Amino acid sequence: MAFDFLVPVADKVLAHCELLPEQALGASVFKHTAKKGLPVLANATVAIMGVRESRNAFEKKIETLDTSAIRLELYKLMRGNWNATIVDLGDVEEGDTVEDTYFVVNQICAELIEEKVIPIIIGHTQDITYPSYRAYDGLKPMVNMVSVDSRFDFGLEGELISSHSYMSKIITEQPANLFQYANIGYQSYFVAQEELDLMERLFFDSYRLGNLVADITLAEPLMRDAHIVSVDMRSVRGGEVGFPYGYSPNGFSGPEICAIARYAGMGNRISTFGVYEMENNHMSQQLVAQVIWYFIEGLDKGVDETPYSQTDDFTRYTVPTEMEELVFFKSHLTERWWVEVPSSTTSHNKSNPPALLPCTEADYLEACSQNIPERWYRAYKKGFH
Repeated sequence: MAFDFLVPVADKVLAHCELLPEQALGASVFKHTAKKGLPVLANATVAIMGVRESRNAFEKKIETLDTSAIRLELYKLMRGNWNATIVDLGDVEEGDTVEDTYFVVNQICAELIEEKVIPIIIGHTQDITYPSYRAYDGLKPMVNMVSVDSRFDFGLEGELISSHSYMSKIITEQPANLFQYANIGYQSYFVAQEELDLMERLFFDSYRLGNLVADITLAEPLMRDAHIVSVDMRSVRGGEVGFPYGYSPNGFSGPEICAIARYAGMGNRISTFGVYEMENNHMSQQLVAQVIWYFIEGLDKGVDETPYSQTDDFTRYTVPTEMEELVFFKSHLTERWWVEVPSSTTSHNKSNPPALLPCTEADYLEACSQNIPERWYRAYKKGFH
């Protein structure tokens, strides 16, 4: 059983939690300990898991990830007014091979997802996204994924999997379960034109850092249908995490990456959340802890709503355009927007209703100006459902 490979939470973390006030997060988390074993997963909302594997790092890691230091920062934060039940499974250490580590992560994530427990992965390198994605094999026919990253991580043709090339393996390996994919926060000087062309051909979404910094709410519709969210902490500017080597002077601020994590938690389909590429310094550990806190906050505050199921709670807007009559919905409760996307291959009828694509008010206003929103067009061409 893959859970047998989990290493209990360190004694120093457990001792620290004993000294915390009852309002602190660490006082209410059910932890994997050497004495009591693994916590019960029944009724758990999220399960925290460290993964200390780093052998496939694009730039080799000098130190092993200090997951205990991240836990110390996380557990001293005050718990929100949440209904979430949080368990801490401990850590996955390096296996005999990288593939062994991937197998353990894959099996643990698959069991958690099947039990409707959301894994929160604290990973040293972002290639761990790959086994967490493969965990959906046999569970879901198609998976939606969002990567918060300054790069696309497609790598070079024929390159072995690494933290800079794991996405190539995801999009080329069978079974091909990835349906929707979005990158938010890419920085153009890190991205080759061929990668941009590939994103365009595959009808994937991508938003430059500048677009998100100008309006961080653009991230919310992308997160709403995501099953997997993978956060590369190198998308955060270096000054926010103590100027470690390998970070850029440009990137998201601390409040911006926390807002993105909160949007991820509020998503209607979220079932795996991973934070990767952090450093062993106090600033980085604090920010990772706060990112996780905001993700859990989003989970608790999220509202699962669908226009078709609660018609009275939405306003319907019909916008005629030269190409298509677009139908938008706006929630009275959350003020979120959706737009219908009819199938591009079959006619619209009652047995084949159009899908609902999360969007923004700006998309509605653009349609009112007789401009088809780009995201709607990509979804239409891809056959969004």
